Amino acid sequence: MRLGVLDIGSNTGHLLVVDAHGGAAPLPAFSYKEPLRLAEHLDDEGAVTQPGVDALTAFTAQALVVAEDKGCQDMLAFATSAVRDAVNTDAVLDHVHAVTGMRIAVLAGEDEARLTFLAVRRWFGWSAGRLAVFDIGGGSLEIAGGADESPDVAWSLPIGAGRLARQFFGGGPPDDDAIRGLRKQIRAEIARDAGHLLRAGTPDHAAATSKTFRSLARICGAAPSADGPLVPRVLEREALREWIPKLCAMTPDALAHLPGVSPSRTHQIVPGALVAEAAMDIFGLAALEICPWALREGVILERLDQISVLG
Repeated sequence: MRLGVLDIGSNTGHLLVVDAHGGAAPLPAFSYKEPLRLAEHLDDEGAVTQPGVDALTAFTAQALVVAEDKGCQDMLAFATSAVRDAVNTDAVLDHVHAVTGMRIAVLAGEDEARLTFLAVRRWFGWSAGRLAVFDIGGGSLEIAGGADESPDVAWSLPIGAGRLARQFFGGGPPDDDAIRGLRKQIRAEIARDAGHLLRAGTPDHAAATSKTFRSLARICGAAPSADGPLVPRVLEREALREWIPKLCAMTPDALAHLPGVSPSRTHQIVPGALVAEAAMDIFGLAALEICPWALREGVILERLDQISVLG
């Protein structure tokens, strides 16, 4: 069947059209996305502003047109951190539904971590053993670990790259004090619940997903996306540690010219790098393997599993 998966993230709205069948890998057929940057469309009270609501509504309406044009039989629509954490979530999604007819579900942080873990498990398979998975989004960091398809532990932390960029670097390039304060906050957030994952010991395999991790791996020397998804890509802690001072000193224009970095995400590179380094340090991981599958694939796989059971 042909599925449309509408992912409303903190940075980007993304419609992924896939040909999906039980027992087979979802095959991407078409992709449509726009940089909504909802995490930056929040007022002082934490509400999504009217420009943010308008952008989300317009994108959803256009995504439905694209999905229809591409022959989608079903649509799965969900929103993550920026919408989830807003104080006016229900009003925003009710407005989108009233205008477009599409009801967007809100994924809890734990579910986001769980579904991402499912996708990574299916990608690497059982030979990966006990698996730890990290995903840096625009609004949150998801962590999950376990030996099965469902993780034993899964949780979400409000330290996404976009959220931190807005909180700490909203006034311009970061100075040393801002970097130090951000680093301290990130490590305290991650360390607080680190025992959830550490109690089971060092994982057999540690993986990362998301645009932030892919960009950091590319900066540190991983193969470009043009080489295809089957090429192994790894982010090494020591390489990232060497790059962080350089990244902190670079202008947005210089960051935009780095391999794997899009101009719309330059402000998130330093916060994302600090989150990645902290996670690897605290969990004792020398490297993370980059997985091309993430949350969207997890949503698709769970849907296919449900259809298989019902069928």
